[in-house]
Amino acid sequence: MLREAICEGIDVEEALENAKKELGVSDTDDYDFEVVQREEKKKFGLFGGRPAKVRVFIKETSEDKAETFLRNVLDKMQLSDIAIEKKTEESAITFELSGEEEGFVIGRRGETLDALQYLTSLVVNHNNEEGYIKVTVNVGNYRDKREKTLEILGRKLAFKAIKTGKKTSLEPMNPYERRIIHTSVQKVNGAISWSEGENANRHVVIGPDPKSSRNRRGGYNNNRRGGRRSYNGGRKSNPAPVNPDRVPLNEGGETGLYGRIDK
Repeated sequence: MLREAICEGIDVEEALENAKKELGVSDTDDYDFEVVQREEKKKFGLFGGRPAKVRVFIKETSEDKAETFLRNVLDKMQLSDIAIEKKTEESAITFELSGEEEGFVIGRRGETLDALQYLTSLVVNHNNEEGYIKVTVNVGNYRDKREKTLEILGRKLAFKAIKTGKKTSLEPMNPYERRIIHTSVQKVNGAISWSEGENANRHVVIGPDPKSSRNRRGGYNNNRRGGRRSYNGGRKSNPAPVNPDRVPLNEGGETGLYGRIDK
């Protein structure tokens, strides 16, 4: 993608400087320019004459486009003090944000941060001929903490579903966070998870797996007449085993933050 600016000046040098200033580039940046029109002095100091005109252009990479957009949005949010550190890998860009107002950037349950990431990803991948580029916008280690919290929550509610035989509905989450919950739950034998609701109200539900032999024979969730039993054959039941090799049934594939999850 090309960014360009065409500016005038009393001579070529002034026109070049004006175009560079408009594009926000310096002498150390990689840019090209062409002289569209050279200046002409007025004849006899009265007639004719014209200013110089110079075109400056730079080839903007996807990374540059993303950073420029993110910077502009933060400035509009009056967060000019937030610093941006860019890390690039093959088909992936990570922007680490830091500053005194990090909490404002994150927002409630990370909603502001997710929105920034989503919009930046749209900008990067719009008409991108280089293929899909995964964009991550993070503040400190917020996303790592959030992922671990969701993993623990999913596992805890999976064990609860096995023990009580009841399902639990979580708060609405974006597809990325729902996928983390699904992955965590599906690694616990005896519990399943699925998504319900539409659009912003879509949320995860965790319950006992009706196909599990443990649940069918009346283990933790045996609700026969006479009350729930906590023991089988007079012996205390072992907790549902964690199976790290169990393939998540509804992980959602390699989707982005707002990618599709079918289950």
